[in-house]
Amino acid sequence: MDYDNRKFQRLRARLVEELRQKGIEDERVLHAIGEVPRHQFVEPAFVQRAYEDEALPIGLQQTISQPYTVAYQTMMVNPQKNERILEIGTGSGYQAAILAAMGARVFSIERHEALYKRAKAILSDLGYRVTTKHGDGTLGWPAFAPYDKILVTAGAAGVPEPLLQQLREPDEMHPGGSLVIPIGGEEGQVMRRIMRTGPDTYQQEEWQTFRFVPLIGEGKLLRRS
Repeated sequence: MDYDNRKFQRLRARLVEELRQKGIEDERVLHAIGEVPRHQFVEPAFVQRAYEDEALPIGLQQTISQPYTVAYQTMMVNPQKNERILEIGTGSGYQAAILAAMGARVFSIERHEALYKRAKAILSDLGYRVTTKHGDGTLGWPAFAPYDKILVTAGAAGVPEPLLQQLREPDEMHPGGSLVIPIGGEEGQVMRRIMRTGPDTYQQEEWQTFRFVPLIGEGKLLRRS
C-alpha cells in the first residue's frame, strides 16, 4: 500500500515551516512532524486538509488535534529514546506515532472502542511500536508503570490521582517522571506539567491555554489550584 508520496511530503514540509514560524523550536519534534504521515490518521473525507494546522473530526465527537497542539505538547513531554511514555487518549493514533517516531516506548489508552481498534490497526500498518489498550485512561495503566512521562490529550477538571501515582519516583540515576495535562473547563484548559520530586511531592508549571475534548473516566480527580 502506498502510504506516502511526494505531494504529501511537500505538504508536511510546509507544515513544519508553519509550525516553526509559530514558535515550535524543538527540531526533534519538527523532524517527527515532517516524517509521520498525518493523512493516514484522518478520515478519508479530510485527507486533502490533513496538513493544514487545524483539528479535524475523527468520529464519536472526537478530533485529531491541531498539529500545533501536538507539537506543543510533545515539546513539553520532551520524549527521549527508550523512555516509557503513557498517553491518555489515543484518538486517531497520530500523537502516539509522533512519540514513537522520536524513539519512546509508547503505551496508549483509548476509551472509545471503535477509535481504539482503528488507531491500533493504523499504527500497526505503519510500523509504529505502540502498545494500545481499550479502557479508562483516568485510571492509568498500572501493569507497565512506572512511567517516565505521561501525556493527557483531553481537557480535565482536575488531575487524576492514579496518573500521579504511576509516575516514576526520582532516584540517583533518574529524575522523577512528569505529567503533561490540560486543566480547565469548557472555555479552555491551561497546559500543565507536573513533575514528581519525591514519593508524595510534586512541582508544577503552567503554560499556554488550549481547548480539548473533555477527559471522562472514573479515576479520582485532585482539584489543583
